[in-house]
Amino acid sequence: MLWQSLDTFLTRLRRHREPASLLLDAFVVALAWQATYLFRLGFERWVSARPLYDGWVLLGLVILYLLVLWGLKVPKGMWRFSGFGEAKRLALACLIAGTLGATLVLMAELRQVPRAVLALHPVFSLIGLAMMRLGYRMLYEHMRGRISGTALESQRVLVLGAGQAARLLVAGIQHQGWVVVGLLDDDPAKRGLRIGGIPVLGTLDDLQRLSALHGITQVIVAMPSVQGARRRRAFDLAAETGLHVLTVPSSAELLSGRRPEQLRDIEPEDLLGREPVQLDEAGISEVIGGKVVLITGAGGSIGSELCRQVARFGPQRLVLYEQSEFALYTIEQELSERFPHIPLLRLIGDVKDLAHLRHTFARHRPQIVFHAAAYKHVPLMEEENAWAALRNNTLGTYHAALAAAESGAERFVLISTDKAVNPTNVMGATKRAAELVISHMASQGHATRFMAVRFGNVLGSSGSVIPKFKEQIAKGGPVTVTHPEITRYFMTIPEAARLVVQAAAIGESGRVYVLDMGEPVRIVDLARDMIRLSGHSLDEIRIEFSGLRPGEKLYEELLAESDTTLPTAIPQLSIARLNDADAAGRALDWLGAICARDAALSDDDVRRALGQLVKEFSAQDRQGSE
Repeated sequence: MLWQSLDTFLTRLRRHREPASLLLDAFVVALAWQATYLFRLGFERWVSARPLYDGWVLLGLVILYLLVLWGLKVPKGMWRFSGFGEAKRLALACLIAGTLGATLVLMAELRQVPRAVLALHPVFSLIGLAMMRLGYRMLYEHMRGRISGTALESQRVLVLGAGQAARLLVAGIQHQGWVVVGLLDDDPAKRGLRIGGIPVLGTLDDLQRLSALHGITQVIVAMPSVQGARRRRAFDLAAETGLHVLTVPSSAELLSGRRPEQLRDIEPEDLLGREPVQLDEAGISEVIGGKVVLITGAGGSIGSELCRQVARFGPQRLVLYEQSEFALYTIEQELSERFPHIPLLRLIGDVKDLAHLRHTFARHRPQIVFHAAAYKHVPLMEEENAWAALRNNTLGTYHAALAAAESGAERFVLISTDKAVNPTNVMGATKRAAELVISHMASQGHATRFMAVRFGNVLGSSGSVIPKFKEQIAKGGPVTVTHPEITRYFMTIPEAARLVVQAAAIGESGRVYVLDMGEPVRIVDLARDMIRLSGHSLDEIRIEFSGLRPGEKLYEELLAESDTTLPTAIPQLSIARLNDADAAGRALDWLGAICARDAALSDDDVRRALGQLVKEFSAQDRQGSE
């Protein structure tokens, strides 16, 4: 308690470090003058032998010493880091001030001031000034050792939140070089309490003031159970300090086995500020539990998370269908470790290969199919890869859906995208055509229920802006954004995967389910948040605008004007009914004819064909050419 109080007192003085340093230095210089007289004249004469003007001489010397110390920037030094460099500056200051002082006294013919006092005073002053700083450093390091268990300079933190997570956090990090100065919480009942020996200093709104007052180096957000706007507010307040911000693991991470003291940096999903998705766990378990589930694109960002979410509900067997050998190996290793009781079937396969799909489905008889295999990078598909996008995204969807129907699968779920709405690029148009394929398959009287789930960008997925921003910030910038007004809908990968699984459980055939993506986010605002929360300022890491890329929209949409929307029992899911099954039929006829020719098409031919199949793309294409 004593050392904590002393630390608080010294911290309060830190904002007045320079004037306090000068005041103490003046006291030491004056004390050294008295000690020099005592050394030269002894106890009997050190007062009586002084001239009447000695006080004025001392005042002049003190002012002179302070001016020299200020000129050499000695008061700006931090005493707790005092070392040989600081001693050299003090020696130079005393030499200059002592020489000038002695010269001025001699020039003024103040003969009653002993010459030995003038010569020895700089030496006594140097000893006093150096010992004062050395003594402070020793006291500071001893205090650090008593508080945190180590004499090394530690991280000084304020913790946002004073609940159970904060208590466990304080217990876990206090003896690891961290000094928890205090806790902040908006609950009035906690005001003035001590949690694990650490005081609750105020509310979250006090963070800016207290971080400056206490010399805080980092802020930790310890509010794992707080969601939505309240959680976002905590991160915003932390970012305003300009300090590095850390957080304890989220509630989901804590449930998976992580401990509160396992701090991590702020992730973009922490900034979304949405309430957690509430699922119909019983309904999902009834649909998936004990079933054979096949996931195409199982090693991708969405596909791998679908594997994790599906595994939670105890399928009879999980069939992983993936084109990339490394991606398949990675997800298989993870699932084997986390869900050792679930049989896994690992298949290297390409959805463009209808024969292999038919063989796979006929042999393993999947009852639930999630089709996540797709090419999704917009600029990459726009230039020289339009044919590959059409074959993989549209024809691959038809192949997978046909194989599912022929093998008697119960449900087939296509993972679609908001870029399929009024598409302005090849990738979006191929995904819209894939939705039409699902609509067509649903109209053919198959026992399989065909449905699609449409959502926007997922944070951290391969090819998304988040990993790119992180890499650019780590390199010191600049962070590149295509346009200052560009916005996107965002949700986390687990959130998207959970809603996809939920849609599969309640879905009816021929419907496109639209996930509630919340409010659109300006990409430049996301970039600024990531920079600030990493402990940098916008002056240190600047943002540059590179211009829109081919096929890129300023604003994404989740519903087209022609879609009919209906609510569902899950608030985060709504339905967009597609009524253009005839167009889908024409698309399949055309694709079949093209594939029969076994010839690749040019990018222009693919765009023209997509314009005939997806009327919204045709309109956008005409607008772009005007």
